[in-house]
Amino acid sequence: MKLEELLRECTYEVVCGSVDVDVCDIVMDSRKIVPGCVFVAIVGANSDGHDFAGQAAEKKASAVVVSKDIDLSGMEDVTVIKVQDTRYAVALMAAAFFGYPAKELFTIGITGTKGKTTTTYMVKNVLDACNIKTGLIGTIETIIGEERVPSCNTTPEAYAIHKAFRKMVDAGCKAVVMEVSSQGLMLHRTAGILFDIGVFTNLEKDHIGPNEHTSMEHYMQCKGMLFKQCKTGIINCDDVHAAQVLTGHTCNVETYGLSEKADLRATDIKFFHEAGHIGTIYQVTGKINETIELSMPGIFSVYNSLCAIAVTSHFDISMEILKKALLSVKVKGRIEPVKVSDKFTLLIDYAHNAMSLESILKTLREYEPKRLVCLFGCGGNRSRDRRFEMGEVSGKYADLTIITSDNPRFEEPQAIIDDIKTGIARTDGEYVEIINRKDAIRYAIENGREGDIIVLAGKGHEDYQEIKGVKYPMDERVLIAEVMKELCMQI
Repeated sequence: MKLEELLRECTYEVVCGSVDVDVCDIVMDSRKIVPGCVFVAIVGANSDGHDFAGQAAEKKASAVVVSKDIDLSGMEDVTVIKVQDTRYAVALMAAAFFGYPAKELFTIGITGTKGKTTTTYMVKNVLDACNIKTGLIGTIETIIGEERVPSCNTTPEAYAIHKAFRKMVDAGCKAVVMEVSSQGLMLHRTAGILFDIGVFTNLEKDHIGPNEHTSMEHYMQCKGMLFKQCKTGIINCDDVHAAQVLTGHTCNVETYGLSEKADLRATDIKFFHEAGHIGTIYQVTGKINETIELSMPGIFSVYNSLCAIAVTSHFDISMEILKKALLSVKVKGRIEPVKVSDKFTLLIDYAHNAMSLESILKTLREYEPKRLVCLFGCGGNRSRDRRFEMGEVSGKYADLTIITSDNPRFEEPQAIIDDIKTGIARTDGEYVEIINRKDAIRYAIENGREGDIIVLAGKGHEDYQEIKGVKYPMDERVLIAEVMKELCMQI
């Protein structure tokens, strides 16, 4: 492809050379430069790609795209292009390189502090069930047909997004649903994509700090960027930040929520807990009037499913198929039920900070368990305050805490557990400590009582444990199966 074609949507200046050169690939990592590629110099948190422009010339790159003035000595055989923002430019270039695949898909982007992951799976579940083949990009993985690729970022770099979009189109996908993080929006990873639907789930104080957002206002502003690049915005109107996130929006707006002003509203919400199973039933009213049943607990599951209904109502779908798809949806590591007994309920959840742990424990309290048991650990080489806070939360809301190991990294597991115990000591909560996570899970299952709800928190979808710089395979579902086999119990 000619460089000129790649730059079709960009505003740029030719510093030297010509845009009439062939380009074989787009590269942002200097270690991946190959002859004939275009190297785009990105300013990152720890390094500046402009410092490697000379390497691009040495490795026979066809062109270099920069946003700063660089030393042109030794660049005689390389085209140098200057743009205002290389992150924005690379997003437009990636779209062109892969033939604008977003235009061949019905694109759904979901942003918000919580609920993005579960809602994307709900939407995909419904559309797939209605024979609308749908790709997914998110925190856990990218799904293209039968292919599943674990994720590094909630919202990948623009090149990876458009590469995935092209593979989705080639695989016969008609739609894609993706998580669009505030970080992804801030770094222009989705720049140039006009989403058919943009979604706002909610907003809480999070991701404020170095290399993230400078303030809550900046966080809201970045979330709001999605609603200046979508045709229809679907908004949780119950969230107090909804109006601010929509500031300057250019889309048609639809709403969902529990309040009377919502276009799509949930009423008559009922929680049930029986025979090792918990769930939720509610009535949806507005443009759709149906009874919805979920195998997931809590008000947040109502919001997530309500959002999925609002999104999928833009397709020609069967209500019966939609209801069955929502009932059967299961998201790895997100309040994920694992059937081990009719006596008690066992769940796996990714809650790995005090805010998320408090949310899940308070939610599960609403199901009136005989006992609420929380098994968790904390990551090593991270803030000790998180350990104190999580210990205090579990001690406050759980009847029994089983303290164990998470990803100790380069710390001693016992030292981390001792910090968690410091937090629990601020409460009257009971606890046991079992360093080995499999042994801890075994204890939870062996000692499960009639009517208990047991939540294994912190690992969620992760399938490894990081110790001394090495990631060892460890999937809680596998551990549960091993324990059940050892106990001669039938799942």
